[in-house]
Amino acid sequence: MSTDNTLSSILQSVHRKDYEPPPVISKLGWRYHHIGIPTNTPRPNEKHLEAFALHVSGFSTSAFGIEWMRYSPDSPLHPAIKALPHVAFEVDDLDAALEAQEVIYPPASPSDGVRAAMILVDGAPVELIWFRRNDSSGA
Repeated sequence: MSTDNTLSSILQSVHRKDYEPPPVISKLGWRYHHIGIPTNTPRPNEKHLEAFALHVSGFSTSAFGIEWMRYSPDSPLHPAIKALPHVAFEVDDLDAALEAQEVIYPPASPSDGVRAAMILVDGAPVELIWFRRNDSSGA
């Protein structure tokens, strides 16, 4: 059995028991961040992200990390991002996580100290996020 803990190697050999966490968590150390769910229904407290022609809501108030995403017809994002729910993980090394993957949204910085990208895995969009941590903040 290979000890190569890369996303590519894990995707080629996934076979887990019902009680085991996904290998991206147990072997790569990725951390669940949120699930993004497309909707056509306006929701309370939406925030408009003009660059993506997108309205988002729910993330900051959801104990489960549920983020509702309402796309305008002219959104420039990949069709899979707009049509399918996605799961997002925080990663320690975004560039390494993207190696040999089908990137459908390249790494970008949506806000200061954040880099994010989207990949397509078995037809499903997956968001990978990296945060610059300020360890001197005392938080």
